[in-house]
Amino acid sequence: MSIDAFNKLKEELLSCQKCKDIFENDPRPVFQGNRDSVIMQISQAPSQKVMETGKPFNDASGRKLLKDWYQITREEFDNPQYFYITSVGRCYPGKAKTTGDIPPPTHCADYFLKKELNIIEPQIYIIIGSYAAKYLFPNETLESLIFNDHIFQGRPLYVLPHPSPLNRKWLKDHPQFEQDRMPQIRTIIHKYIEKE
Repeated sequence: MSIDAFNKLKEELLSCQKCKDIFENDPRPVFQGNRDSVIMQISQAPSQKVMETGKPFNDASGRKLLKDWYQITREEFDNPQYFYITSVGRCYPGKAKTTGDIPPPTHCADYFLKKELNIIEPQIYIIIGSYAAKYLFPNETLESLIFNDHIFQGRPLYVLPHPSPLNRKWLKDHPQFEQDRMPQIRTIIHKYIEKE
């Protein structure tokens, strides 16, 4: 895909107001990166803090993701040569009545994420959280996705649980993720961003 297609997509994303009448907050789509970023990271949707700041994973989830799991700096994460950061939903969907946030609307992904997957040319994919995993792999369990390597569009793909503090139970029930699986994926990430 051409750079013109990418620039057109960026303009369309930044000006999107499709959910203006759905969410309490005014839309402010969050994403960043280049067409040829090395890693394409796809997650659920921005938190309220992320949407307010416009910086992906600039919250408690991001601190765990960068410091504990990836073990990279904020500067490395924000480097568009390394990461194209996107999600199923681009705007904060609001608080759920029980716990966590409202699931992101899939119409955002049906329109924008599908375009991104055709335009962005990463070397690897990282999928974060059950909503993103379910969107791309509706017939797979989260555990089978997390603990196995995958190929997507001819490139390696890895799935992580969500690093949210609300996900403590899953992490406690699956200690092998932080003990064994995440170190494997971290080594791959470091290789691609030239930390080793």
